[in-house]
Amino acid sequence: MTNPRLRILIVGMHFDPEVTGNAPYTTGLAAGLRRSDHDVRVITGYPHYPEWRVKEGYRGFSRRETIRGVPVRRVRHLVPRKPTTITRLLAEVSFGARAVFSRWGGPDVVLAVSPALFGTALVVARARLVRRRVPVAVWVQDLYSLGVVETGTGGGRAARLVSSLESIVLRSADGVAVIHQRFSATASTALRVPRDRLAVIRNWSHLAQPPAIDRQEVRARYGWGVDETIVLHAGNMGMKQGLENVVAAASVADDREEAVRFVLLGGGNQRARLEALASDVTRLDFLSALDDDEFSAVLRCADVLLVNEKEGVSEMSVPSKLTSYFSTGVPVVAATDVEGVTAGEIEASGGGIVVPAGQPTTLLEACLRIGRDAALSAELGRNGLRYREEHLTESAAVSHYAEWLSGLAGRSGGGPATSA
Repeated sequence: MTNPRLRILIVGMHFDPEVTGNAPYTTGLAAGLRRSDHDVRVITGYPHYPEWRVKEGYRGFSRRETIRGVPVRRVRHLVPRKPTTITRLLAEVSFGARAVFSRWGGPDVVLAVSPALFGTALVVARARLVRRRVPVAVWVQDLYSLGVVETGTGGGRAARLVSSLESIVLRSADGVAVIHQRFSATASTALRVPRDRLAVIRNWSHLAQPPAIDRQEVRARYGWGVDETIVLHAGNMGMKQGLENVVAAASVADDREEAVRFVLLGGGNQRARLEALASDVTRLDFLSALDDDEFSAVLRCADVLLVNEKEGVSEMSVPSKLTSYFSTGVPVVAATDVEGVTAGEIEASGGGIVVPAGQPTTLLEACLRIGRDAALSAELGRNGLRYREEHLTESAAVSHYAEWLSGLAGRSGGGPATSA
């Protein structure tokens, strides 16, 4: 069945050239829908994440670009130098206000991406108030209310306020897409979103098929020893990652003189603090963000790919890095709540080992176990690749989104603009 051609407006704070968080998925979905012959337009912010600094070359109050065939309008918004709960809220509100007062161009359906929740709230409000009521969908990458509780930011009153806002926003939408079945259960029970408005559509592996690499040459380029077990964590270095645990694991490795090296790749608002904390730790390296080809090469040259989450983080998010990790054939170690969403994903894939959050010695020993057992490493890597191929393909996700958005547009009464 061919979906009708739609005019789709995607509103999300993050987009290419940002390479972490939800930006690769928003970019990939926009490009995929465009390839499917939908008329897709994007309103987004100025690229700044995870460094919290506007990328060089992006000036002015707004600008237009075409990225992967998609017309993109960027709007300037607050980017705090030192992000806190309050300044991040203000950044989201400033983006939402700019998006609300931008020209939307008469879309058949609007897709708002959360995070940013507070910007999404303004987008949903505008969609509800315009004369020609446009269907609005919300794509939930992280659950804000759980994030406030699990990261310990803001206290109980803030958690209740955010939970109430998130509930209102999601219940006001015509449809809500979440990236995991457990998010759907939380949205339904805790946030009171009607089940018939919820869709579960998984994120996908957004790395292109990698070219052949010389593993020895890449490892030598970064100073990684032939006999070292390289444990690589890629992505944001923020509060919810709890990467002090990795610093502590590397320190234990120093004390025991283990042939292992931990590598933290990327940026984030905790990077400087982590670098200071690790100033005397020799078995820990920091790398800045890399382009896609080099990023893929570095991931495939590691011996272990690491997910690390702060103690107490359990249900708020599915780490986006997992989709990239599973495409490499490299085994994963997840230091996380053993009953949480991330642990469930590792166990479902069979692509790695789960250890409790906040136990650096246990983390170190799990990484060494994989590094010393070539048969176990190969088995876990194969399992991750198979899981990626069976459950995390971009084409399946884009098709699901196209069908879902077509259904929402059809409910509006006006229907889509033309037929394909």
